[in-house]
Amino acid sequence: MFGSSNSHGANAYAKVGIETGVISASPHKLIVMLYDGAIVALNNAIQHMKNSDIPAKGHSISKAIAIIENGLRASLDKKAGGEIAASLDALYEYMTNRLLQANINNQVEGLTEVQGLLRDLKASWEAIAPDSNRPNIEAPLPQLDPLAPRRANLFEA
Repeated sequence: MFGSSNSHGANAYAKVGIETGVISASPHKLIVMLYDGAIVALNNAIQHMKNSDIPAKGHSISKAIAIIENGLRASLDKKAGGEIAASLDALYEYMTNRLLQANINNQVEGLTEVQGLLRDLKASWEAIAPDSNRPNIEAPLPQLDPLAPRRANLFEA
């Protein structure tokens, strides 16, 4: 009785949290969120596959494929990214094909393989994250001269 309404409320609350995170996220963080989403979708697909829930398995695999194709792969700038972008494009295409085959043949191994690849890419992406706690070395802080005259402050006592 209470489970369905509480679950709906919790899902709505989680959705608002995710949407807020997306709106405030940097482009770098958005890519990390895409990796997380695909990894979670594959984790769900593995559980559905083990439980023989074919429709839910298909939905979760489709979600992972959509994230890879419409999020990660679509965000590649092949002109600016050069060889790295081309390699990632080929890897994302491989992942999509591997997930399709794993879905058709009901193979957990294919799902875990792609999940491992996504985890490795996510870890690499996080390793190159801009560090917001590190001071900007290129823009030195202005040096204050303690003997220089100060601007008068009318509200100072």
